[in-house]
Amino acid sequence: MAGVRVMMHHHVDRFVQLNRALGKKFAAQEISLRAFADFAEERSITHLTAALILEWAGGAATPDAAQARFDRARALAVFLHAEDARHEIPAMGLLGRSRRRRPAPHILTQDQISRIMQEALLVPGLSPISPLTYQNLFGLLASTGLRISEALSLQRGDLTEDGLMIRKGKFGKTRLVPIHVSTRAALDQYLEARNGVHKAGDALFVLGHGRPPTATRVHVVFVRIVRKLGYRDPTGPGPRLHDLRHTFAVRSLEACGNNPQAVLRHMKALSTYLGHVDIANTYWYLEATPVLLKMIAATAEEIWIGGAA
Repeated sequence: MAGVRVMMHHHVDRFVQLNRALGKKFAAQEISLRAFADFAEERSITHLTAALILEWAGGAATPDAAQARFDRARALAVFLHAEDARHEIPAMGLLGRSRRRRPAPHILTQDQISRIMQEALLVPGLSPISPLTYQNLFGLLASTGLRISEALSLQRGDLTEDGLMIRKGKFGKTRLVPIHVSTRAALDQYLEARNGVHKAGDALFVLGHGRPPTATRVHVVFVRIVRKLGYRDPTGPGPRLHDLRHTFAVRSLEACGNNPQAVLRHMKALSTYLGHVDIANTYWYLEATPVLLKMIAATAEEIWIGGAA
């Protein structure tokens, strides 16, 4: 029993340390997870199961409290499963629909993104600018991780020598997004074609009528392309437009290589670059990169052991 007690609380210690290393306070979560560790110890559980997490969540006083218990214990399970597959990760939605449920991200390969951009050039339109607009819009989303609303709000004057000035970010925040020289070259080439559109306003991305496409229209075009390419089933789930942002974030973290400290530092910079208000939203991307999660977990354990010594 003593070994079980040390093991489960040790797991929680490492998980708490990881989250605090990522800049989160994690106070309420720590209290909740320590209670969960006690709950597991009483049953001599060494590896988490979906049944155990559901049993613990079901003991909460209210549905909201049960959902919070489930989400926190599940996050711990994701963390532990990355290093030991014997820890079960319960399926999302076992307690019903939560207020905000994020769909699983689909991480695209570079070849898939290239083929999507090539296919965009075949999108029919009344003006030659339409396929160029979709191609460059998808390319910008993939190379910067911008939200579609941010990209469609861009004006020609927002393309500066230092990068893109995002003036209509989430919650009204403004930020400067540096861009790669190849991205700048592609946008400059697109502008040459775009400036020939009759009655075009100041929007960076326009269609033949001189105005930007709607976000809904861009979503529809993207889904049609990925279905045509076989990346998404005709009626089932698959890559969405927002997955270009997910892919950018994940590939950016993977580019740090096998240096966990670099990943932790990069996480904070990436959070600012993406315009996240809370770094916890950036941490979510680690769920799509179990290799990184396992590497960071090992680093967090070293930090915890060092601090305890």
